[in-house]
Amino acid sequence: MLQQFLIDYQKYPIPRVRHHVNPQSYLAAADQQKLPSLYPPVITQAKWEQWFTDIHQPLVLDIGSGRGGFLLNHAWHFPEKNVLGVEIRNILVEWTMRVISGEQFTNAHVLWYSAANGFSWIPNSSVEYATYLFADPWPKKRHHKRRAFSSPFLTDLQRVLVPHGKLYLATDRADVAEQQAAMLEEHQGFHLAELHPDDWPFSFETDQQNFCRRKNIPYRLFCATANANND
Repeated sequence: MLQQFLIDYQKYPIPRVRHHVNPQSYLAAADQQKLPSLYPPVITQAKWEQWFTDIHQPLVLDIGSGRGGFLLNHAWHFPEKNVLGVEIRNILVEWTMRVISGEQFTNAHVLWYSAANGFSWIPNSSVEYATYLFADPWPKKRHHKRRAFSSPFLTDLQRVLVPHGKLYLATDRADVAEQQAAMLEEHQGFHLAELHPDDWPFSFETDQQNFCRRKNIPYRLFCATANANND
C-alpha cells in the first residue's frame, strides 16, 4: 500500500457528528413547498477559481465525502487532479475545509450540498471520474426516496462525465448493491462491472472501507463506465 496522508487529529479534532440530518435535506429543493432552516445551499453556479488554484486540472467528483479521509488522500496522491467533494452534513464540510486550509491543499474542496439537487452547475464532459462510496443505505423501504442514487442522478452523472468516464461504487449492503445494479441496468447509460480489490484503482480507503476490512465485514466494489452519447 502506498504511503498515506495521515490527519493530525490533535491539530484537527474531529467533531461529534449526528449520523443523520433533517430528512428533508435528502430531497430535492424543487420537490418541497418549504425548505427546512438548515437546508444545504442550492448551487446554481460553480466558483472554480475560488475552489482550486489550477482550474485546468482534471476534475474528480467525490459524492458524499463524509469525514474527508478518502478525499484528502485522493488530493494528496493525485496533486495533478482537482478533487471536489459534496457532503450533506455541514459540520463535516467545515472540518474537512479546516484541514484543507491548514495543510494548504490547492486541489481539494468540499461543498455543503445535497446531491438530490443534481449537478447542473458542472459543465458537460468535465469530470474524469466520480466516486459514490458507502452511501447511506436508508434500509427501510419507506426511506428509499432519500437515496440519492436515482435515474435523474445517473443521467446527470453521465452528462458531466467525460465520454467513457467512470463512476466508482462501494457498499457493504447487499440490498444497496442490488438496487444500484438494477437501476444502472434500467438506465442503460452505463456499463457496470464488479471489481476485485486488486483491480480497485485507489490505494487509500474511506473510513467505512477501513472499518469493514478491520472487522472482516464483506463489501463490494463496482465500476460503472458511462456510455458516450453516440454509443
